[in-house]
Formats: sequence, C-alpha cells, structure tokens
Amino acid sequence: MDKIDIIRSGIFGVVVGDALGVPVEFSSRAERRADPVTDMRGYGTHSQPKGTWSDDSSMMLATMDSIIRCKGIDYVDMMERFGKWRVHGEYTPYGSVFDIGITCANAIARFQQGSDPLKCGGVGERDNGNGSLMRIMPASLFVILNKCMWETAIDEAAGIIENVSRLTHGHLRSRMACVIYTAICYELIAGQKRSLIEVLLRAVDSSFAYYEGKGLAETSGELMKYGRLRDIERFKGLSDEEIGSSGYVVDTLEAAVWCLLNSGSYAECVLKAVNLGDDTDTVAAVAGGLAGLWYGYDGIPGQWREAIASREWIEDLCGEFGIGEFDRE
Repeated sequence: MDKIDIIRSGIFGVVVGDALGVPVEFSSRAERRADPVTDMRGYGTHSQPKGTWSDDSSMMLATMDSIIRCKGIDYVDMMERFGKWRVHGEYTPYGSVFDIGITCANAIARFQQGSDPLKCGGVGERDNGNGSLMRIMPASLFVILNKCMWETAIDEAAGIIENVSRLTHGHLRSRMACVIYTAICYELIAGQKRSLIEVLLRAVDSSFAYYEGKGLAETSGELMKYGRLRDIERFKGLSDEEIGSSGYVVDTLEAAVWCLLNSGSYAECVLKAVNLGDDTDTVAAVAGGLAGLWYGYDGIPGQWREAIASREWIEDLCGEFGIGEFDRE
C-alpha cells in the first residue's frame, strides 16, 4: 500500500467500525447473540440513519484535521477543535453531538476554563475509559509515516502518543494502551509478509520492551494490566466469555486484538467486535482501525464505505493528510 492507501485504510477502518456499532451501543452480548449484526444498520440506540459515526470518529477526525492544519502536532489546537466539536457540532455527520464520554467532556471543560492541554485529562483509576484510544489513529499514523519517527526516534514518537492521550486521558494505563496500539499499527503496516501472530507478537514485545526499559515500578505495575497479550497464541484461544467489551481501556484494546486474531477479513473482525455487545461502537472502531491496516482499504466492504455519512469529506481529509510533510513537534 502507498501512503494515502495506508491512511485511508486506518481512518476508514475506524469510521466504518464505529458506524456499524452505533445502532446497537449498550446492547448486551445476549441480545447480540439473539439478533447478531450482519450488515450496516440504521437508527437503534441513538436513532441515527445508517452510516452515522459517533464521538469516536468525530474526535479522531478533529485530531487529523489539527495535524493537517498545523503541519504537525499542536496540543492546544487539538483541544480547541475538540471544543468546537463539543459545543458547535463540528466534525459530526449532521452538525450535532449525540454521544460523548464523561471523561472527555470533563477534559474539554477543563481546557475551556484555562487548563494546560496536557493537564486536562483525568489521572484517576476511574479515568481509564477508551476515549483516547478511540481517537489515536491519526497520531499513530503521524509518528509511523512522518520521517519514520517510530523507527528512528521511539522516545519522541511514544512521547507524542502519550501526550495526545493526555489531552483527555492522563493515566499511564490509558497512555500505555495508545502506545501499544501504535506499535501494533506499525507492525501491521510493515509486516505484510509475516503471519498475523508474528506481527502482533513483535508489536507487543517492542512496546513492552519500551516501557520495561524505563525501569519504573509504576510502569511495571501498569504493564501487568496488559499481561494477557504477552502470549498471543494463548490469548487467541480464549473464548469470547473471557473477553470484555466494556468502555474500560484494557477491555477495548484486548477485544480489538482478539477480534483481529479470530477473524479472516475486515468484515468478520468488526462484526465480531460489534456482536460482543456493550461498547459496540468503540470496540468496533478500535478493532476496525487494526483490521483496516491489515486488510487494506479495498478489504473494507464497498457498500459499507459508501454508506458512511460525509464520506467524500473524510476521503479528502485522508488525501490532505497523505500529502503533508510535517514538522516535528
């Protein structure tokens, strides 16, 4: 894949997964077993038309637009754009916000009250929702595609990813999830000639090695929260009953990886994610980003891409992002 194809694969992977999950968000796993999602639906939980994406994609697209307009990473600008989304409905399919997480809403409010953007994200144990993981894809692509930063300047690259998380989610566990996810994205892009098991093993090993190299007690303790990913083959063999699909960041990252491991196409991966129930839009969005990078843009069913609200605008953003030569922050 060329650069723009990689970007479209990751971004549309997220948006399509999000839109598939929106109509059944908060439904139980039992409900999904009785009435599994097999195609793009409309209405349901949020009474939105088919192809509508949620806050997950809105905040992701605001992040991407910020990187384009600022020609790099600008944390103040990102928060300002989140505020425009929250207050004025920018970066939404139809000009209004129908869903927002409490942690994200609180962080945006802190920024609007004058807080430093990197101090807006909650740092408590209960602030470890998936609200930074769901929007991290543009920052991940930035550090992977911009001058090979992920390969040549890992401390700087991981620092950017952690800081983009800090805007809404400042706890180390949430920041760590975004770094692990970025490592997976990098290996999915670079490892097309390897098996998926090998790709994921390399990603988990490299991200764990990065944090273990810091030698900090806090880091070691938080890494243990993601310990099940260390043995990818065993993790793949877990039953769905052993996989959570809540809004907790560890559940979301694990579910996304598990769905990717236990599927053979983009469609199978994201439908598996949606049919886990609970936080269906975000789990499918996070899983969809990974599946998009692995199977490519053309691997995302065309009828689903066509159904996406404001599809042409998103495609234009991907194109602008793809031609950008960004400065380092």
